[in-house]
Amino acid sequence: MFRSSARRGAAVLLSAAALATLGACGAAPDQPAAGDGAKGKAQPATAASAADLGGMDALVAAAEKEGQLNVIALPPDWANYGEMLKAFQAKYPKIKVSSENPDATSADEIAAVKSRKGQKRAPDVLDLGIAFARSGAGENLFAPYKVTAWDKIPASQKDADGRWYNDYGGYVSIGCDAAKIPTCPQTFADLLKPEYKGKVALNGNPTKSGSAFGGVYAAALANKGSFADIQPGIDFFGQLRKSGNFIPVESTPATVEKGETPISIDWDYLNAGYAEQFKGKGVDWKTVVPADGVYAQFYSQAINKDAPNPAAARLWMEFLYSTQGQNIWLGGHARPVLLPDMTQAGTADKDAVTKLPQVQGTPSFPASTELDKAKAVLAEKWDKALS
Repeated sequence: MFRSSARRGAAVLLSAAALATLGACGAAPDQPAAGDGAKGKAQPATAASAADLGGMDALVAAAEKEGQLNVIALPPDWANYGEMLKAFQAKYPKIKVSSENPDATSADEIAAVKSRKGQKRAPDVLDLGIAFARSGAGENLFAPYKVTAWDKIPASQKDADGRWYNDYGGYVSIGCDAAKIPTCPQTFADLLKPEYKGKVALNGNPTKSGSAFGGVYAAALANKGSFADIQPGIDFFGQLRKSGNFIPVESTPATVEKGETPISIDWDYLNAGYAEQFKGKGVDWKTVVPADGVYAQFYSQAINKDAPNPAAARLWMEFLYSTQGQNIWLGGHARPVLLPDMTQAGTADKDAVTKLPQVQGTPSFPASTELDKAKAVLAEKWDKALS
């Protein structure tokens, strides 16, 4: 899915194991009762697991009683979310899914949580980049909840209290329309070649977009920078802009199909998806993970602490982390967080695994303090570097 200036705020990083294997006002909400307080069972809004409600059957019944799930920032062409939404609706037809503002950013999601507190139209669940998942948890915006597959999620890929956990991820890649570009770039260094003047784009502004943020970080690694020093990446794009190669046009499926962004730096699962999406439409989209800047990230899931449909929110999480949900992400060329476990268990879609973009080299991962610093540096220096 394409997330406009979003493609979401910075994301959480893929574990080594995973990589190796792979504002209007509304009415106040009703508080639906599910579970049985008289018998000591939790209410949906406070349930920290399905067991707290009496098991999955009770959770499903409570969610169906609510009859509604509000999602936000889930473009259908991003990591196969279109199929994910259809599959959930097909499995739970009594629950109406309202998908709002598909192209929103992580920042927009957090803003919606805050501005719509107490409203029926507030988002129930969130798909966020790392900086926003961590900051949102720090602001006490998320409900602790541990899905049934909790123990299978690596400890490094989740908040210990269950306020957020990683979902799917990918590598920064370079997508190129071979029908319009005689020789597609293979590395960040190649992007500086004069033959690519007016052809290179990012998927959004890196101060707001997770994929664009990752692109700048990867460029820093390719230019003698580090996770503690993103400046070389900013300088690289400043140089690309000065040469005329980099264009300040947000790369989207529409711009790719129209030929407006024939070279796009984006997540590999999005670029790989374009190859299938535009096959037969005059677009010959190729994807490469640049060996000089190998960088990978996960996004994270969270439940709004004040979700108007708390049972449906928890059921959505259970669906995402089921074998079916994880394979749906895999079918969108993304690497689901449970892929190592599913590979070992033999439940991963083998055909989808073979279609994942190939990677050379080993990615390294920044600490949360380094990510926070990089975000601050980008906010301060990005616009100036491109002016």
